[in-house]
Amino acid sequence: MIELDTTDRALLRLLADDATQTASALGRKLGLSQPAIWRRTKRLREAGVIIGQRLDLDAEALGFGVTVFLGVKLATKGRVSIADFERAVSAIPEVQTVEHILGLYDYRLRVVARDIADFERVLRRRIMMLPGVGDVEANVLLSEERRPGPIGAALLNGALP
Repeated sequence: MIELDTTDRALLRLLADDATQTASALGRKLGLSQPAIWRRTKRLREAGVIIGQRLDLDAEALGFGVTVFLGVKLATKGRVSIADFERAVSAIPEVQTVEHILGLYDYRLRVVARDIADFERVLRRRIMMLPGVGDVEANVLLSEERRPGPIGAALLNGALP
């Protein structure tokens, strides 16, 4: 675990708000030089604190107006390998995330579709045909508010070491 000082936390907060900011813009906001920002960012990347940059696309603006979370229970745990299921489900473009979970279901999938009829097509023709699929439970997303989780927010605000 890396030790974060108040400047590291402030830098991470700024990057969490907008990761496209330049090192010089970040430096101006934090009162540091561009090379100092580069060094801190490099150290945070090398320590695994910053693990990448993502481009978030608005699925609805791209024509995918329905998001469904699927709980998937594998029917034949011993006969179908987890790797085979994960490889097959990851190849479906509408499946945005695949999470192996503990609980009633073995996997939680985030699936986008143009509408409910499109989701039904994806479910019947692609997901239900995957190796080992047993029980499936669908939950349609009504709305979503994105914000940092309690640990991330507490860490960036200095409440955690």
